Amino acid sequence: MADSEDAQGNTIVGVDVGGTFTDLVALSPSGLRLAKVPSTIDNQSKGVLSALKAADCDIAALDLIVHGTTTTTNAVLERKLARTGLITTQGFRDILELGRRTRPQAYGMFGEFKPLIPRDLRLEVPERMDCDGNIITPLDNNAVANAARSLLDRGCEAVVVHFLHAYANPTHEQQAVEVIQSLWPNNYITAGHALLSENREYERGVTAAVNASVQPVLSKYVDRLVRALTDKGYTRDLLIMNGNGGMVRAQHVAKEAAKTVMSGPASGVMAAAFTGRMCSEPNLITYDMGGTSTDVALIRDATPSVSNEIEVEYGLPIHVPMVDVRTVGAGGGSIARINSGGLLEVGPESAGASPGPICYGRGGTEPTISDANFLLGRLRPPNFSGTDESKISRNVRGVMTGQLASALNCSAVEAAAAVVRIANAKMAGAIRMVSLSLGADPRDFALFAFGGAGPLHAADLARELDIPRVVIPARPGLTNALGCVVADLRYDFVRTLNIPLSTLGPNQIASVFSAQIEQGKSMVSKETVTLDRIESILSLDMQFTGQTHLLRVPIDNPAITNAELQSLFERIYFERFHVELPNIQATVVNVNCSIVGHRPPLDLSQLLDRKARAVNLREAQTSTRPVFFDTTWIETPVFSRDAMPAHVSFYGPAILEQMDTTIVVPPGDRVTSDKVGNLILHVGGAL
Repeated sequence: MADSEDAQGNTIVGVDVGGTFTDLVALSPSGLRLAKVPSTIDNQSKGVLSALKAADCDIAALDLIVHGTTTTTNAVLERKLARTGLITTQGFRDILELGRRTRPQAYGMFGEFKPLIPRDLRLEVPERMDCDGNIITPLDNNAVANAARSLLDRGCEAVVVHFLHAYANPTHEQQAVEVIQSLWPNNYITAGHALLSENREYERGVTAAVNASVQPVLSKYVDRLVRALTDKGYTRDLLIMNGNGGMVRAQHVAKEAAKTVMSGPASGVMAAAFTGRMCSEPNLITYDMGGTSTDVALIRDATPSVSNEIEVEYGLPIHVPMVDVRTVGAGGGSIARINSGGLLEVGPESAGASPGPICYGRGGTEPTISDANFLLGRLRPPNFSGTDESKISRNVRGVMTGQLASALNCSAVEAAAAVVRIANAKMAGAIRMVSLSLGADPRDFALFAFGGAGPLHAADLARELDIPRVVIPARPGLTNALGCVVADLRYDFVRTLNIPLSTLGPNQIASVFSAQIEQGKSMVSKETVTLDRIESILSLDMQFTGQTHLLRVPIDNPAITNAELQSLFERIYFERFHVELPNIQATVVNVNCSIVGHRPPLDLSQLLDRKARAVNLREAQTSTRPVFFDTTWIETPVFSRDAMPAHVSFYGPAILEQMDTTIVVPPGDRVTSDKVGNLILHVGGAL
């Protein structure tokens, strides 16, 4: 879809590949271009090029492309990884398998965990370092060379070097990498300390294993995409979104491939934070419901929560800074079925982009959340195939009756309503999990609803959770792509100290911060992206001595005294857990620094077409149709959101349609607009 004349000069494109759709936002001085096309899961670059074509973008004239990708996430979750070997300290080959004293299921003795690197590809060499970085056993270079040759003979494409306590002294890992580089046929060599310089051998080893296993996958994808763009005349930088909400140049991204896990979800959260700053809504719970899954995150003071302890799935902790996003298997394409116990289940299996839900008219045969919304009158599906809507309706009703309603002894409409209620319960649970686990009350936040399916369910979720307001951005279904456009440059650094405050030197923390800041600013200065300013975000990971879990402590003054630090940690600990432990000394575990290069702000009002706006709300109404709310059908006005006046105030029920989403306004809820084009849904009508 093209929304302007040909964009020429200073044109920035954000393109995000999701499980069902590939979304594109192109902004230039001459206007806006949008596209939403089916994702091409076998080769995501085809979907990217298809989106550029659908938006009528002159690829050769583009100034910058920023790309959010699910390549690494999918590779890890589906275990479609490169064959990878591990070279580690003698006696520690099983560290990736032993893990922590946890289990996949909280209740029950059964569960399976399969490490990314099988045991026969985990080799040991003589070397040993103590926790202070003192050499106990020198590294045997010949053993490293023999191990590398053995892994090559076994068909390994990538290799991890993971030695005990390398965070304290990386000399042996550096030495081993030099030996391997002389033998290895490519650059897919990951040294654990270079990716993550912190303690906890299991987490550091798994992070390195993830990085090495996805390096070839990501590298080949990015190379393929760069070649395809170059063939079309593109000569500028391609930037890739990282999971921390920043971005990095394509030629560097594969080196730290693990940091791109959660790239797609992170871009949407960054767009939400940016929008929140622009519309004076700094405290948000982001709710991104796409075709395959729902992602939820927390934003305080316009800053997303970032965690170093993301676990992609059981046994796969990735300890690099990433936006703290929680995911549940409930998207528009999530399949509803009757389980062996006769109960209705929704997800996590998805109909995906092909064939998709039945209502897409592309051959889908299993009932989904989108089909339930269609049957309830809430949704008109994208007409990909030109299939008659009445025929789609008959197909959806027939499948809903045959596969669900007959087993539940109810009507097809009642079954559809049950599917929506179960999906809402799953998504509400995810919102509770992300907010309460971070010590936040959902009632103190606004719900920022986006994704192609998010605004369909947002009002129901807000009512369930007593959230007073829902913010619906101008382009909900394209918000992840918008996040790529507004994303900043970001580099994160971690250094483990693991020192009690009582023995910490007076300038020890400040000197680590100084080195990290210098390195980060040097890296940012080499980028070609235009920046407004550079910010240093400092924090410490701390714990009371004897505890296991860490607490992130933001630092304003790098020269903070030990006494001030103890007091600050105790206050943050109390705010999180409401427990005081005044007689226990704190320990500084990790020193963290993020260098953020902020890009110039974007005018969000560009996202709406001013020319299409009607004089009043009545002129923006396109039709009416019966919509099922709670237990009854209500004849409901349908509006074109793009045609709505700039300033609106009205009560539901209403359906608002636009090219990238549908918004459901239940009876009694009030809708207003703000200065940057967001719609604000006031639950229960209260302002």
